[in-house]
Amino acid sequence: MSVPDTVPQPETEPGVATAEAGVVILEGPDGVAVTMTPDAATGTANSLLSAADTARTQTRHGDTST
Repeated sequence: MSVPDTVPQPETEPGVATAEAGVVILEGPDGVAVTMTPDAATGTANSLLSAADTARTQTRHGDTST
């Protein structure tokens, strides 16, 4: 298995969520798309908000640990 020459950088553009036929579709960069039930989408949204709050705190305090 080869190791990439560069470390992937965090995405700076937000994903876009839409609802179609009773499911939620989250589209991201480079053609990435995830289809979720409404309950899975709600759980994902809550998890993302919590992680974003934690990451902001880590950045402010210079902490890069999880």
